[in-house]
Amino acid sequence: MSAGPIPVEPVGAAEFATLMHDLGLPPGQPARLAIACSGGADSLALALLARDWCRDKGISPLALIVDHRLRPDSADEARRTEARLVALGIEARILVRSGPVPRSNLQEAAREARYRLLAAACRAAGIAYLLLAHHRDDQAETFLLRLARGSGVDGLAAMAPVTKRPADEVTLLRPLLGLPRARLRATLEAHGLAWEEDPSNRNEAFARVRLRRLMPMLAAEGMGARRLAATAARMRRAGAALDHYAARLLREAATLESAGFALLEAARIADAPEEVGLRALSRLLMGVSGATRPARLERLEALHAAIVGARLGQGRTFMGCRILPWRSRILIAREERAVAADLALPETGSNGLLWDRRFLIRLAPRSGQVLRVGALGVAQQAGLPAPARAAARHLPSAVWRTLPALMGLEGVLAVPHLNYCRAPEFHDFSAEFYIAPPVAWWPGPGRDLL
Repeated sequence: MSAGPIPVEPVGAAEFATLMHDLGLPPGQPARLAIACSGGADSLALALLARDWCRDKGISPLALIVDHRLRPDSADEARRTEARLVALGIEARILVRSGPVPRSNLQEAAREARYRLLAAACRAAGIAYLLLAHHRDDQAETFLLRLARGSGVDGLAAMAPVTKRPADEVTLLRPLLGLPRARLRATLEAHGLAWEEDPSNRNEAFARVRLRRLMPMLAAEGMGARRLAATAARMRRAGAALDHYAARLLREAATLESAGFALLEAARIADAPEEVGLRALSRLLMGVSGATRPARLERLEALHAAIVGARLGQGRTFMGCRILPWRSRILIAREERAVAADLALPETGSNGLLWDRRFLIRLAPRSGQVLRVGALGVAQQAGLPAPARAAARHLPSAVWRTLPALMGLEGVLAVPHLNYCRAPEFHDFSAEFYIAPPVAWWPGPGRDLL
């Protein structure tokens, strides 16, 4: 007589407390916590576990439910999830995605919209930490997806337990990365809780779903979720070592200027091991463009080869940057057509609005004045007085075109990087170059890209 299946153990409060401790949060943090909850088994189990953890810490959690409006019944699912959370004693809020349904890359578009909504809700509530329910099976699937795309060390490291997103002013926490999906479902079953089943999780039009179907066969060949997730962790460890040497290379080979551009010595990049040079170049492009995700490896390798082989010609555009030879070095500047739209400033002033994901804008309240921040551009520069135009000529044209300028109904009012200010009441306007993710080798305050 064969034994039955081995029971799956639910996740207990003590185990979850250890998982949260292992994230390495600063003492006394977080003051408040948000939980991304789709209503599926994984995120509902996370909400249940986080509720008890928060209660012990005296923290008030906020569950955020994103209704993507991609399926007719999504609104009903969101309301049912909200009711379950409220019944558990968790404050819940539904966030609704607006706009047309994406025609391509549906899951990627939904993911980006979800993070935008979640980050905005966290900012509005003054919450700096967001819990996500990604688990070991998700990690294994992500590893395989990245492997299929030819990713390097960073991509194969998959998801990190802690991900800082300075531009969004939120830190993502994934305490469940080491746990299998089955234990999360067992946790809900132990508490008699039902959950929502997303039909897209069965739609084989999505690569992740097809990989999920293959997992039992891969496990039979020794490539189960546990081993794949362990490999991703080793890749993350290797990536940390490469980061150390890339930071050292950047301190020797690059300068990052407060006007939002970088100068790079190609010979230093050429002399470095290729993997270190690639990583350094990627970090530099991320800093100048404000991107929060590394470049696709194939295109990065092509750019690296062009720089090392002195084949840039008149320059290239990549990752929202212009890369071109300039005075015996390589100039990396923001690409003008990739710059963000103008940012309207509230009448209450600005104590840290981020424009173009790169410049931190500050301005005291100006009641009744319609003000905005945008790229200087050719037309606006032409209207500046001679001293400001002369200051612009000391910078590469690719740089001064994208400088942040304060503008009103009567034109440009201030351009801090050109030391231009039309009237004394705008002297307090500042635009500090803000790296996201921040960069350690740049000698600005509090910067730590690597």
